[in-house]
Amino acid sequence: MTYGYIGSMKAKPGHREDVVSILLRNADSLRQAGCDLYVVSVSETDQDTIWVTEVWHTKERHDASLQLPEAKAAINEAMPMLTGEFTSQETTVRGGLGLH
Repeated sequence: MTYGYIGSMKAKPGHREDVVSILLRNADSLRQAGCDLYVVSVSETDQDTIWVTEVWHTKERHDASLQLPEAKAAINEAMPMLTGEFTSQETTVRGGLGLH
C-alpha cells in the first residue's frame, strides 16, 4: 500500500531558508530509498513554517530512510534551527498527478 506523509515544522526566526536547503540537499537520493514524491514548501504569509509532502512505496521504506547516514546528518544539522513545533499526518495514497 502506498504510504503518504504530510508534515510541518516551524523554523526559528531567520532560519527557514537554511532548513529548506538542508531538506532539499539529498532529495535526489530518496528515489533509490523508495520515495516517489518529496516536496518541500513554504508559505508566503508564514515566514517560519515549512511543509513536507512525501509519497513512499511503503511505510517501512519511509521509516528505513530515516536511518540513512545522510538523513541522520540532515536531521542533526537542522534541529538547532527548529522550534520543536511539528505536525504530521500519515495517509494512504490513492493516486494523483505525478505519481507512478
